[in-house]
This record gives sequence, structure tokens and C-alpha cells, in this order.
Amino acid sequence: MPIINRVAEMHDEVTGWRQHLHTIPELLYDVHQTSAFVAEKLRAFGCDEVVPGIGRTGVVGIIKGNLGAGPTIGLRADMDALPLTEITGKPYASQTAGRMHACGHDGHTAMLLGAAKYLSETRNFAGSVAVIFQPAEEGGAGGKAMVDDGMMDRFGISRVFGMHNMPGLPVGQFAIRPGPIMAATAEFTITIKGKGGHAAMPHGTIDPIVAASQMVQALQTIAARTIDPIDSIVVSVTKFHAGDAYNVIPQEAKLAGTIRTLRTEVGEKARERMRAICEGIAAANGASVHVDIDVNYPVTYNNPDEATFAAGVAVGVAGDPNVQADVNPVMGGEDFSYMLESRPGAFIFLGNGDTANLHNPAYDFNDEVIPHGVSYWVKLAETALGR
Repeated sequence: MPIINRVAEMHDEVTGWRQHLHTIPELLYDVHQTSAFVAEKLRAFGCDEVVPGIGRTGVVGIIKGNLGAGPTIGLRADMDALPLTEITGKPYASQTAGRMHACGHDGHTAMLLGAAKYLSETRNFAGSVAVIFQPAEEGGAGGKAMVDDGMMDRFGISRVFGMHNMPGLPVGQFAIRPGPIMAATAEFTITIKGKGGHAAMPHGTIDPIVAASQMVQALQTIAARTIDPIDSIVVSVTKFHAGDAYNVIPQEAKLAGTIRTLRTEVGEKARERMRAICEGIAAANGASVHVDIDVNYPVTYNNPDEATFAAGVAVGVAGDPNVQADVNPVMGGEDFSYMLESRPGAFIFLGNGDTANLHNPAYDFNDEVIPHGVSYWVKLAETALGR
């Protein structure tokens, strides 16, 4: 089944919504303008229920089918932006300094609104569709907040599906896999305390920069020498702060970064090894160390049956050659993982074409993607809830 004719007719309208949302980027849970826009549209479409304030600023719309009783499936889009300064120069560029939609959540929201409009008009399914608009995906665990707020039980959601655009994948193509598709993430901060002093008399100091430098190198052995090469892991030190004078050996140094894995037990082993490495190097240098690790998003794990189902729907929209049903996992994190822990479902990638990468100040969601994403959502709902 190719692009739905009615969806193609809606392309300009949905593009207008997307570009409006692009001008008003909001961060984390402070998505008040965005969630108000979403709720207003859902009410205008005639959704049977529109419930704001789920997970603080999330919005859920319920659309009941005309074919009788049945289960409820959830379709989720994220709404928040990133703290970046946009350099696209587009006429609809961000109107707020230091904020931009650099991950395409404006496009995700607009496409799900397009699907909600279509499904509200046609209602050619049994049961109900819950359209879920989530805040705080970018580090705020908004997906967890919505689940913890009782969303799944309150609306009787039995299966849940998510979608994300992917730069580099051609427009009109989809990619998915059963099992882990995105990584679990953890953030670490390592504080090394030494003994400061004059740079001309290092023998009277305990240099935390030397110890921290050794740690940066040694932490790479977690992937190289601790974890089975068959398992995926990334340990990245992304911050190194120490000192502020040419002639002073500082008292303290700080490192920070992330650990990303595709299996829970690999993450646990990596964290254990990180503590041991840092404590050993600190002791060898006569310094002290504190390792703080914040375990955040879990592995985004596609239920195998639901991944197969979602791939089949994508084939119906795009054709078999345009669907990768066993794509390699991505080591980025995604808090749709919390919804997949709560209910079976699947997360799929949608091609954004040859654009700047995600989280880049030159990125912009490709509006040519819209009919493909909306058609996927519609066909998924109608197939999952068909008689």
C-alpha cells in the first residue's frame, strides 16, 4: 500500500504545523506552547478524549474506531527541542536564541498530528488509538514520567509504537530490527582530588591532572580488554576540567562522559570496572577519587513479534526494497525504552534523506518525509486494529 491519497493531500497542512513548531522550540518539560498547540489540534479533529498534563506536560488523545470494541494501541511522538543555536537560515528558523529543533521532534509531532486528523476522520478500525505526545525526551525521561503517571493503565494501552527520523537513510525508507535497537545510557562524573601547588615545584604536589589523564586512557580498556568483543559498548570521556592558571598545579580535576551498552549486564560490568580503574589510578598517584554514575535510559528493546509486525506495515507503505528489517543498532539513547518496558511494541527509523545529522545546528527535519511517516502511522493503526 503506497502513500495514502488523503495523506498526500494533507502534506502542505502538516508541513505548516511542522514549520510553526520549529519556530517555537521548547526544552524538556517546559513545552507549554507545543503541548497547547497539540491539544488544540486534537480537539479540533474531534478526538474522543484529549488529556493534557500526563507526565507533567504530555498530551494524550483518544480516537475510537467505528468497527466496534477492541484493544487500544499507543502511537508516540516526542515534543522537546535542544539547547543549540540554529544556523539553518530557514525562514521558519527558531525564534528563541539558544534553542532549536535539532532532532526532528517538530516533525515527529506534526506527523502524529497528521495521523490523528486522518484517523479521526475515517475511524476505520475497531478499538481505540491513543496518540501520545511526550515531553522531555532529550535527557529528562519524559517517557518514564508518562508511564509513572499511569498512562498505560489509565487508557488501557496494550501495545505501543514509536518512530524517529534518521539522516542518511533515504526518504521513503524505513529501518527496524527485533531486539535491542538503541542503547542503554549512563553518565559519569569523576572527581580527582590531589594537592595543589606551584607549577615549578611539582614534587611537593599531588597532581590531579596527571591522574586524570591516566584515567582517560585506562577507561578505554573497558571496551578493549574487559567486555566481550561480541558485545557493543561505548565509553566516551567528553569533559576534562582542571586548573585556571599557567603556574598553578590545581587541587582538583573532573572528568565526565557516557557509557552506552546494548545489554544491561554489560553496563553493570562496565560501571564496576570504571570504579576499580579510577580508584586504582588515584591510589597509585596518592590522590583520592569519587566516581558518580547516573544510570538513565534503558535499552530500547523491540519485541520481536511487534518488530516483525511493524516491518510488515512499513513494507506495505514503502515496498519491500525500502525496508531494512534487521538494521544495526544505534548506540544513542531513547526514552521510548520506558514505554517498551511497560508494554510490547516496536521503534522504527524513518529516512530523513541527505541532511545534517541529529543534534547539529545545521539540521532540519525534511518535510518530504511527512507523507511517508503519516501513512505508516495510519496503516499501523488500521492493521493492528482491523477486523
